[in-house]
Amino acid sequence: METIAEGFKGEKAIITPYNIRELQAKNKITKQMYVTHIGYYPHAKYHYRERVDGTNENILIYCEKGKGWVECGGERYHLTANQVFIIPEKAAHAYGANLQDPWSICWIHFQGTNVDMFQSIIGRPVSLKDSANSRHGERLLLFEEMFRNLEMGYSPENLEHISFCLMYFLASIKYLQQYREIKNVKVDDVVQKSILFMKENLENKITLEDIAREAGYSVSHLTTLFTQKTSYSPIVYYNQLRIQRACSYLQFTELKIKEIAFKLGFFDPFHFSKAFVKEMEITPKEYRKRYQERKE
Repeated sequence: METIAEGFKGEKAIITPYNIRELQAKNKITKQMYVTHIGYYPHAKYHYRERVDGTNENILIYCEKGKGWVECGGERYHLTANQVFIIPEKAAHAYGANLQDPWSICWIHFQGTNVDMFQSIIGRPVSLKDSANSRHGERLLLFEEMFRNLEMGYSPENLEHISFCLMYFLASIKYLQQYREIKNVKVDDVVQKSILFMKENLENKITLEDIAREAGYSVSHLTTLFTQKTSYSPIVYYNQLRIQRACSYLQFTELKIKEIAFKLGFFDPFHFSKAFVKEMEITPKEYRKRYQERKE
């Protein structure tokens, strides 16, 4: 059961395709721990979830501010600002926002062979108490880094980086006293420049030549560099980003499927649906039915 009143202004979420999860489960790095869903709901008034059969993933709820509650293992726990609860996979559960002071939450669904490393913080509330060195902001920046990297696409390097970030994020909660610093490295290279250009033009009709021109390389040279770095050609990567944007429109807007298709530069709804199914393994209509937040 899912209930949301009017959506949440500023909400965002990414749900990875099943074929990407299969790759994550096989990669020697990402199989240890990987993100399947990630998002942020600000001031989530009337937010409510109930899953009597649980989920295949562990669900981390990070209460940034406000109040809410989690029911799990026959107990109800009340969460306030800077508290975390991780619901174990397969566990029946429910959770929701406080009506008077609704929470703002970061949430992550995750799986992996090494989840047991963090068993001590799963299934119970963890308080990240304020102190001179609490560094709540840095931890939230790490969450944002995971989200933004996933938003940049599904290259092996991105997915591996996100897995390490997830383990570090969880370690910052488990090893609270040892949590000291974050090193945020920004790579300014031709591939990064190309991806940013793609993201800025998801709703424009750009070609491989346009991308190469922006990067300052020939088409052949850019394709070689880009494929070496990401394992995908520039155009395949660009289409992945377009489908990711389409998922966001399907989940968080009331745009018609044909409007989304034309908005993102597909020839027609059939072309869009075919590309969507190839990437996500379900149709746009099925995706919207499965993931769009109910509004009552």
